[in-house]
Amino acid sequence: MRPATMPDMNLTRTALRTPKAAAIAGIVFSILAIAIFLLLRLAFPAHPVSPTKSLGGQATPIAVAISLTPFAGVAFLWFIGVVRDRLGEREDRLFATVFLGSGLLFLAMFFCAGAAVSSTVLAFSSKPDQRIDPETFVFARSLAFNLMQVYAIKMAAVFMFVTSTLAAFTRFVPRYVAYLGYLLALMIIFGSQFLDWSFLAFPLWVLLLSGQILYDNYRSALSPGR
Repeated sequence: MRPATMPDMNLTRTALRTPKAAAIAGIVFSILAIAIFLLLRLAFPAHPVSPTKSLGGQATPIAVAISLTPFAGVAFLWFIGVVRDRLGEREDRLFATVFLGSGLLFLAMFFCAGAAVSSTVLAFSSKPDQRIDPETFVFARSLAFNLMQVYAIKMAAVFMFVTSTLAAFTRFVPRYVAYLGYLLALMIIFGSQFLDWSFLAFPLWVLLLSGQILYDNYRSALSPGR
């Protein structure tokens, strides 16, 4: 088998960089994450009337949210790859480690929260006529809430801090995106336990970042000489 020539390597590299347009993955993640959060938040209000009404009356929205969770996770993995590809040789090993670690930890706890909700719904649907133990319901709801609103979102804030720092120093996106990321990350770290809707800050920021990357790709395609 003949060794790859320089033009072949350049062609391969170009082909591998083509999915940079997969910044769309960040947009997909943002839309799905917002939809999942809204569906679950409306299904599990802060002060539910009763477990039976919460699960029985909102079974469809909960099922839709659970089914969307894996797709949101895959899209977020693609988004991480897009950002790393965007950084290229400018990526710092220290920041890259924290960037990747915080992103994967967020994703793991995001899935765990979805699994906690899914287990509660499946347990109810198997015996819909049987009364739900309120203490068990409160435990499952608190577990899902803490995983999502405390631990997962804190890792998301670390992810935002690191990504914003990389953006500020390498300028792979405009600096206003980085400064906004710092502000929102601080809000999440100190207020996520008290602000029920603070989770939305993360997917909205990812949406802004992905949109900027997509715009830069489009502008570069129109100006080959840049």
